[in-house]
Amino acid sequence: ESDKGFDKGGGTPGFDFSDVMVHQGIHTIEFVLGAVSNTASYLRLWALSLAHAELSDVFLEKLLIMPIETKNPVLIIIGFFMWLGATIGVLMLMESLSAFLHALRLHWVEFQNKFYNLHGSGRKFMPFSLSNASQQADAPRATS
Repeated sequence: ESDKGFDKGGGTPGFDFSDVMVHQGIHTIEFVLGAVSNTASYLRLWALSLAHAELSDVFLEKLLIMPIETKNPVLIIIGFFMWLGATIGVLMLMESLSAFLHALRLHWVEFQNKFYNLHGSGRKFMPFSLSNASQQADAPRATS
């Protein structure tokens, strides 16, 4: 019977350097991929805000400023209501929903993966409270 990986005395697992290196390599790759994923998610939000700014500029230029330059009152009124509809419909409703969903996704995926994971080694999220902190400070500590 092979005793590789166990010490001779009690049958407890011994230290295997190659296992530790492989395990740490996997964790390093997971950490780097997670960091890149989080950065890409926040860059996606930044790109959405740039698209929002450009879209509002196009609506302003094409639907409000161009009719004003014609000095035609009917065209100005039509342009204003088209601009108002496009601003409320596209920019306010659709962009707000998009930003909300992206922020919700970031909180759910990127933030929660720091506390919960498949291997059970995450820690439970506990918001800071003074009563919990004082109870932990007053609790007797177990000594071994």
